[in-house]
Amino acid sequence: MRTSHQPIQIRTVSQSPHTPQEICEAFLRTELWPSFQGYGPLPGIRSAAFEVQTPGWTGSVIRVRNTDGSSHAEEITRWDPEQGISIRFRDFASPVRHLATHFTEEWHFRRTAEGTEVTRIMEMHPRNWLGAWLLRPISRLMKQAFEHHNRKLAAG
Repeated sequence: MRTSHQPIQIRTVSQSPHTPQEICEAFLRTELWPSFQGYGPLPGIRSAAFEVQTPGWTGSVIRVRNTDGSSHAEEITRWDPEQGISIRFRDFASPVRHLATHFTEEWHFRRTAEGTEVTRIMEMHPRNWLGAWLLRPISRLMKQAFEHHNRKLAAG
């Protein structure tokens, strides 16, 4: 019997001196993706490259290779450089493929006097009870990795 497990959500809010358009332009520069360094045992990104590029970016797929040798794909599911973007993480390598069906990440932009407030929300969708149990500590590491990455993005 298959049961549904609630997604595990993390959320960060940060301030960037950049405009939403500049943030989106930087997102498309996959050579910058290794600035995501992970946190603790959570791997960072070694490289990223477009597998599929679509007009308007929605539906584009980026293949990500991580510092631990694993890989996954990230598909852009929403592209609105004024309001925000959404990405679906899929095609995980083991062991994550056994823990989660997919992850989603949303970036929401709100202009401020200082630049842009960026809210990042990730949802990890467990495959089963084991995934629900193991993804909780992973989500805490991911939140730390996001906070570290947000500081780098704001500085760069």
